[in-house]
Amino acid sequence: MAKHPLMYAIFCFSLANLFSQTNEKPWMLGPFLRDADAMPIISKNAASVFKDPVTGALAHWESMAAFNPAAMVKNDSIYLFYRAEEKLGDKEIGGHRSRIGLAVSADAVNYIRQNVPIFYPDNDAQKKYEWPGGTEDPRIVETEDGTYVLTYTQWNREFPRLAIATSKNLKDWDKHGPVFEEYGQGKYHNQETKSGAIVTRLMDGKLVAAKINGKYWMYFGVPHIWLASSTNLIDWTPLETHEGKLAPVLSPRTGYFDSWLVEAGPPPVLTEDGIVVLYNAGNSKNVGVQNLGNRVYTGGQALFDKRKPWKLLDRTDVPFIKPELPFEKSGQYADGTTFLEGLVFFKGQWHLYYGTADSMVCKVSWQPTKN
Repeated sequence: MAKHPLMYAIFCFSLANLFSQTNEKPWMLGPFLRDADAMPIISKNAASVFKDPVTGALAHWESMAAFNPAAMVKNDSIYLFYRAEEKLGDKEIGGHRSRIGLAVSADAVNYIRQNVPIFYPDNDAQKKYEWPGGTEDPRIVETEDGTYVLTYTQWNREFPRLAIATSKNLKDWDKHGPVFEEYGQGKYHNQETKSGAIVTRLMDGKLVAAKINGKYWMYFGVPHIWLASSTNLIDWTPLETHEGKLAPVLSPRTGYFDSWLVEAGPPPVLTEDGIVVLYNAGNSKNVGVQNLGNRVYTGGQALFDKRKPWKLLDRTDVPFIKPELPFEKSGQYADGTTFLEGLVFFKGQWHLYYGTADSMVCKVSWQPTKN
């Protein structure tokens, strides 16, 4: 049936209002809004092929899914780094193979994808940690001297490990291995560590890694969020209790949308109010929010002291983003996700990128009001 222009305009306006967000707390980033005609930015592409250096065979490297994106601004463009999964038979989640692809946009609307991944398992020193599962769930920050620091998950199908890589051009990468391989004689090496989100600040119109008390800080982990510090962004020291155990700085809460788990989202932002951490939240409906359902991933925000990054000041009571559109609630993760990983400030506007149902990449935006 043909669309009547006036009715279609009213429909789009209604959608924009339906899916808009308002800030629950005055310190929050946002409100982030979906476009009226919101659609996935990136989805799987079974036609993409890449000669895998480990097997020597052609791999359909994004044939299963394309999701969970990091984002960076460089040369007046947005560089979007997304997790691409190669379909390996009828395996469950975690049984396919991940690499990291790249898409570039000059306008935050149109994205040009590269034909081959830019980061992947290779015949290198990290193969034992990255094969056969792959490289997953990137976050990325830039330093003041122009170095790019990538945090990602190494998945050998035994332990998911948080790892670091660096680059000067976003093309050639030096892998530095698991973050906690050497710390404390490796006591956290075989523990699930992932989702490394390094604190940033807005400087000269772009986000850069921020030092607090002479150190860089990184929120990481699941089902709790922990904290680590570094002087060089490569060697990290986790925050521990007096008993020598990881000290949670944000934990799940019974009775709320984050009752099952919490997991760091994109790089946090240091503001006048404190450190704003956007985090991913899993719900367990029997002890959380009944109408959200089980295992649904939504987004929350938490505020930490800007001089004491471990000191929680406030957090949201309701999600500021949750699965609402059909493609956010369908895919290989059928329970639904708005899994946050990428945040940029681009041409006066904030763009927040997320993965939907472990299947596609989407975006919401926020236009700050000028004083």
